[in-house]
Amino acid sequence: MGYDIERFVGYVNEGLLCSICRDVLEDPLQAPCEHAFCTACIHGWLVHHSSCPEDRQMIDVSLLRPLYRYMKNDLNRLQLHCKNREYGCEMICSLESIDRHERECEYSQIRCSNAGCTVQIERRNLDGHLAVCEYRSRECPNGCGYTILSAEDTQHNCVAELRTELELLRSEMICRVEEAKHEMESRLDSQRRHMVQKESILQNEIEELKSQMSRMMSDVRSLMAAERQHRQELEQAELEKRELMELLKGLQKDCRLTTTEGSRKSTNFRPLTRLESVKRKPREVTVI
Repeated sequence: MGYDIERFVGYVNEGLLCSICRDVLEDPLQAPCEHAFCTACIHGWLVHHSSCPEDRQMIDVSLLRPLYRYMKNDLNRLQLHCKNREYGCEMICSLESIDRHERECEYSQIRCSNAGCTVQIERRNLDGHLAVCEYRSRECPNGCGYTILSAEDTQHNCVAELRTELELLRSEMICRVEEAKHEMESRLDSQRRHMVQKESILQNEIEELKSQMSRMMSDVRSLMAAERQHRQELEQAELEKRELMELLKGLQKDCRLTTTEGSRKSTNFRPLTRLESVKRKPREVTVI
């Protein structure tokens, strides 16, 4: 439904009226044939019809579009009275801002906020009504802190209310303790599983390290055995070297002695040197 045309100040263009309710457009939509309607009106119409109410052209909800901008601007500039005019509000404002004003209007009829109270009262008088409303709530004057209604004053029992409150608090505390206990147990189980998994991983790593250490010790022993063998070979080579050096020194000495004696003897006679005897000795042994 649209806005009652009687609320508007001055002339309202015919094109800004709903083709169904004939009031000023509210939340308007436009058909392809350019006829405009209130959203609620056209949706209700299309439930039972499939044509435009003005020219009977076929239309569908999916074909409806927002109003042209210039028409929307003309609509928003229209001036109208507040709907609370009958209660004394004399505000006149544009259609664009009327909803905001009416939400805050001091003359709006609102319901009392106290539970059980059915009084409808103007917003400006609400505070005065709440102060004297028979359904208003207040704290117990005896100091128990319980919120009571005036109608319940004669039935209120501070001790019983405190006991009830205590039982509620106890039940709430038990629930919280149980929740905390379950949460703690869940965390402990999770940590225990994590520690077991971590322990298994560490054990596997230790076994792997032991295996690597064993292989390294075997390699070290092999290297040490090879080093000992190499050292023995070096010592043997050194021994053979000394023997050869001594043999070479002896041969050189024999050569010098032979040279000295040869000058005294005939040039046609040349005795065997020690080196030649050494060389020929194996041959003689072979011949034997």
